[in-house]
Amino acid sequence: MAIIVDKTQKKRDIALACKDLIIKGGMQEPTISKIAQTAGIGKGTFYEYFKSKDELLFELVSILMREHNIKIEKQLENAENTKEKIKIFSGFFYDKESADLRVLYKMFTGISLLHSHKEMMAFQTECFDAYYLWFEKLIEEGVKNNEIAPEATKMAKGIFATAKGMFIASETTHSIVDLKEELNKYINTLFELLSVKGQ
Repeated sequence: MAIIVDKTQKKRDIALACKDLIIKGGMQEPTISKIAQTAGIGKGTFYEYFKSKDELLFELVSILMREHNIKIEKQLENAENTKEKIKIFSGFFYDKESADLRVLYKMFTGISLLHSHKEMMAFQTECFDAYYLWFEKLIEEGVKNNEIAPEATKMAKGIFATAKGMFIASETTHSIVDLKEELNKYINTLFELLSVKGQ
């Protein structure tokens, strides 16, 4: 009787088996042969699931982002107020738990910027839109709970993009030494400026 292979799970397993190799060696260093060896498969099997190393990275980022989102949802449920929720949401850019995902995401972003890859562009757009809508809901909850002024909703996309921009600046320059401190200072100041008068 033929063995039925769950191709979705197999693809996931191959990607996860190569996670440490990619994190340590980047995308340029490991060959397809080395990746296949690390995953315990033949080179031909690799090409049954991925067209390139870029697609492997794409799969890894997708897997880790889904796992990250589940963790964040649980943390947000226990947060006391909107400011704390925004800090939890921004923690992706500096917390230890997200370190592996950040390394892979930087590689993924670099490839996306250098190459016009439709699937990657679509994924980046999907991620940005999903995270922005999630973030926007947090801001709207803050307004509804009378924690911040209604005008804050107009700034949601700007606040979200600023956090990402500060992360990129911290990774590519020496201008931001402590990203957590800078982001928290930014969020605290925003909440002071956007707080409902009389609160």
